[in-house]
Amino acid sequence: GLLWSFGVVTVRYMIDAHDYVFNYLFYRGISIAVILIVYLFIREGLSFYKNFFKVGISGFLGGIFLSTAFIGFIFSITMTTAAVTLFMLAVMPFIAAIVGYFVLGEILRPTTLVSMIIAFIGVSVMILNDSVSGSAIGAILGLISATGFALYTVTIRWKPETPKFTTVVLAGIFCTIFSFCILGFSFESFASMPTINSYLSLLHGSLVASGLILYSLGAKYLPSAELALLSLMEVVGGVIWVWMPIFGINEVPSASVIFGGLIITFAVLLHGYGARRKREPVTL
Repeated sequence: GLLWSFGVVTVRYMIDAHDYVFNYLFYRGISIAVILIVYLFIREGLSFYKNFFKVGISGFLGGIFLSTAFIGFIFSITMTTAAVTLFMLAVMPFIAAIVGYFVLGEILRPTTLVSMIIAFIGVSVMILNDSVSGSAIGAILGLISATGFALYTVTIRWKPETPKFTTVVLAGIFCTIFSFCILGFSFESFASMPTINSYLSLLHGSLVASGLILYSLGAKYLPSAELALLSLMEVVGGVIWVWMPIFGINEVPSASVIFGGLIITFAVLLHGYGARRKREPVTL
């Protein structure tokens, strides 16, 4: 979560970020795919390629959903404040819970339902604020990104045996191919993006891939509720980094964005608390 939180900083350091979104996605997708392939090679040797034959329909769909999340995130962060984008991503567990209920027949706990209502209130507060400031599209794209991450999570639950890292590699490849096609049809040169933007896109991809590796390693020792709460570090950290003068960005979110974000954060904490209570044994 801490590594992912610096992703917004790399985007904010870009020169005219909104003009080079697909260039950025192209290089970041390559970076994610290459780093994870190297990791799989180190972990499994030359046999790592066999995982690509095991992904199946769930892995293919997961790659598409995750690449959609990647694309939505970049577009959102270039259209609105980092706080709005990150707090929108925080509602991902609730979207996953709803989809899991209808698609996989998973149980919705009362605390989850209450948390979803609270989170919806927080999202509404921020979207209404953005509609005034003219960046509501950025907030909606952040919600689309969160939906992509949620659908990716559901595909993993649907087929737990699906190679997760290979699915992320596919997401990076899909993102790269999509960006390549868009740039090709628009006759835009890959070299047109400033050099610093290319380095930043590669750095962002490295942060995403490294964070995914650490997140998956932690999943072996921590239950999902604790993992979800720890991943909130991306939201809290990202908002703090772009605000702190030391990074030179000085992006101060509005009062309504902070208020809506605090509501969403409370909803996620309540959701994690409810999930934790479910696992605790009852003492008579």
